[in-house]
Formats: sequence, structure tokens, C-alpha cells
Amino acid sequence: MNYTYMLECADGSLYTGWTNCLEKRLQAHNGGRNGAKYTKAKGPVRLVYYEGYATREEAMRRECAIKKLSRKEKLRLTDFQENMEAHPGKLAPC
Repeated sequence: MNYTYMLECADGSLYTGWTNCLEKRLQAHNGGRNGAKYTKAKGPVRLVYYEGYATREEAMRRECAIKKLSRKEKLRLTDFQENMEAHPGKLAPC
């Protein structure tokens, strides 16, 4: 499983990326090593949105599309996900 995800940094800014292992990637962002250069100085971060895809290419395309959204549009995505029921069991193991 591949994921497009959005993080909220400690300063309130949003970071969007993609990964094939959401749990490990979140740990990398918060651990300071192998995380994105952007989030190293802005941690800790928390996961506020994610979508699952079958292929890496789909996840990368969605990442690109989300990065083009305005902050307001990105926040609408996070509001939508927060209002959905939590489905932690749906994340595929790494």
C-alpha cells in the first residue's frame, strides 16, 4: 500500500508527502533522521490526513495535486478526515 499524507508541524504549517509505510515515515519525520528537510526544524509533527493507493505513481500524483491546493483547501481535507470514523486497522503493515 502507498500513501499520500499531510502533516501538521508544531508551527501550524502543513507538509504533504507520500510513502509506502506511513508509520515508519511519521517516526522518521519526528525522529529528525531520514525525515524531510522541511519538517526537521518544525517538529514535532502530527498526521492530520492520509489516503491509500495501490501504486506509488498514484500516491505521487495525488501528492502533487494536494501541494497545488491552497491552505484553505488543504484544511478542508483535514476537516473531512477528522469527521470520519477512525479506521486505524486499515493501514497496511509495512
